[in-house]
Amino acid sequence: MRYFLVVGETSGDQHAAALMRGLMAVDAQAEFAYLGGDAMAAVAPGMVLHCRELAIMGFWEVLAGLRRVLANLRKCLRAIEDFRPDAVILVDFPGFNLRVAKACRARGLRVFYYIAPKVWAWKERRVEQLRAYVDRLFIIFPFEVEYFRRKDIAAIYEGNPLLDELDTSPPAQDEREEFCARHSLDGRPKVALLPGSRVQEIRATLRRMGNLSVDYPAYQFVVAAAPSISEEEYAHILGEFPDLAIVYGDTPGLMRHSVAGVVTSGTATLEAALLGLPEVVVYRANPISMAIARRLVKLQWVSLVNLVLNRECVRELLQEDFNASALRSELGRILPGGDRRDGMLGQFRELAEMLGGPGASMRVAERMYGLLTEV
Repeated sequence: MRYFLVVGETSGDQHAAALMRGLMAVDAQAEFAYLGGDAMAAVAPGMVLHCRELAIMGFWEVLAGLRRVLANLRKCLRAIEDFRPDAVILVDFPGFNLRVAKACRARGLRVFYYIAPKVWAWKERRVEQLRAYVDRLFIIFPFEVEYFRRKDIAAIYEGNPLLDELDTSPPAQDEREEFCARHSLDGRPKVALLPGSRVQEIRATLRRMGNLSVDYPAYQFVVAAAPSISEEEYAHILGEFPDLAIVYGDTPGLMRHSVAGVVTSGTATLEAALLGLPEVVVYRANPISMAIARRLVKLQWVSLVNLVLNRECVRELLQEDFNASALRSELGRILPGGDRRDGMLGQFRELAEMLGGPGASMRVAERMYGLLTEV
């Protein structure tokens, strides 16, 4: 079978790569073309466009980059027509991918949507687009099953792929020492700083995170570099913070070897929880983007940890609340000896049980291949 995948950001790149490995296991003739990232390229050739060219976050930023979005959409659709896939697999990234789905449906192509748009949070009108343009919807959160059932969409839930992609075993001391040596880190306990995977959010958050190295000198603060951002960009931003270290290409490893984290809202918040990393969730957007979002988004929380648990487990510092004083205080509460640390870790274990066991990516691949080969 021939599979065309469309991925728009780093987290989707990892999930799509795992799905590609699953498809190769069940389909010996699998061929791929894709808009994706480095993880997908490591699995199989076929990249049409790197996802760093697609990543735009926020209402204002999307508006400003609309010409580029439309040019990339045209390039994507031309590549799909040239490749003639048996299935188009769209991974999250709904602003772009629902346009792709509509065009593919008009061309009579089979469309699978993997990792549903968060229509339960905002833009619920996209449910109608999913129903009209997508053959089968594959979801990764247990609460989505009932939501989509009420919307008359028989979504397929096979668990969460993060449980396959992360090594959740506690690291041994010699393993931690090897990690530090490999990345030129010192012997202090580590606090992971995850400022996101898009240039816009990184610029908006790193400077506020950086002040922590002065507040907590007993810890080494280490930035997790996103693969889609250049070393030159990080060097420019971090130039004023010589005490900060940076790790390239191993964000899960950094989280696994750290004692706490400051994490930009997104998939990384869930990864941190599954790795047992106590965290403070932060986010600061363009003021115009955030003002519009506050009118449209209907959720009590923004982090996936709190959403899945349906209660506040991790503290969220958003916009004005994301400031040096609040961040210093909340981090102190989750560092070793902090009053929120043990309770948070207990809730993380509950979260992992709610998301099911390993093997989600393979099960999704089997379901997709089965749908394509059924008579």
